[in-house]
Amino acid sequence: MDNKEKQRHVVSVSIGSSERDHSVETEILGIPFKVERIGTNGDMDKALRMIKDLDGKVDAIGLGGIDLYIYVGNRRYVIRDCKKLANAAKITPTYDGSVVKISMEKEIIKMLFKEGKYLSKKSNVLLVSSVDRYGMAETFYKCGCNVVFGDFLFVLNIPLPVRSLTGLKLLGNCVVPIVSWLPFSMLYPTGEKQNKRTPKWEKYFKWADVIAGDFHYLYRYMPDDMEGKIVVTNTTTARNIEDMKALGISTVITTTPEFEGRSFGTNVMEGVYSTILGKKKGDPPTVEEFRSLLKKMGLKPRIVELNK
Repeated sequence: MDNKEKQRHVVSVSIGSSERDHSVETEILGIPFKVERIGTNGDMDKALRMIKDLDGKVDAIGLGGIDLYIYVGNRRYVIRDCKKLANAAKITPTYDGSVVKISMEKEIIKMLFKEGKYLSKKSNVLLVSSVDRYGMAETFYKCGCNVVFGDFLFVLNIPLPVRSLTGLKLLGNCVVPIVSWLPFSMLYPTGEKQNKRTPKWEKYFKWADVIAGDFHYLYRYMPDDMEGKIVVTNTTTARNIEDMKALGISTVITTTPEFEGRSFGTNVMEGVYSTILGKKKGDPPTVEEFRSLLKKMGLKPRIVELNK
């Protein structure tokens, strides 16, 4: 009898650019996986059709380039546009990466603080978008960093840098219930917009030692001179790494592992980790389950030194 594990298949359907598409076959904890990312170039209807077609044919579907849930403190808000995509799958579970962000990603940041080489209480940190990475925001702040939460600056283009967790909660709980009903394209670069750079709020990039958050926000708004800066992000391709090196960035740290030259998004990895845990539709993973899996897998941040 052949006891070889059946290959699991995880597909991320992303409303981002198709130029970032990638497919790998790998093995995680002895389980063979085929992991894919397919972009629809901002076409929500195409993403909807693709999810319906994949439903029941794959083990997990990632919702890429979009958030289903946004956390502000203990409150969770649902993004209307993404809910349509999530509801399109009736059999296969869908994942947006939010549980990875508040569990595994948080623990990865703690590891960096404990190591002390790239993050410390003296670090000035610019977190470009905090409500989609509340676990990261909370960890930076509680570990004693000087933090600027850039949600109003970069998402809403309002000249309001938030510097405390209390302020982030207060303003976030006022604004997020409103913006969650807006078309997602108004809040986040989708499709070809992900390839365009429009630098702004340069003074905050200059002030920061560490720039953290979603890669597309980071890269879109960072200035041309990033000499000596440390970037903490995810979902980077080999080309992204080269582009950041050209800007003078010293170190890139990703919170998700590398597969054949690139790191996948949190939505993809949430699908992979949930499949390992045997999760099905209607049985979402918990923070505790992911933290236990983090220890079992021995996951560590991926650190790429670019410019000494």
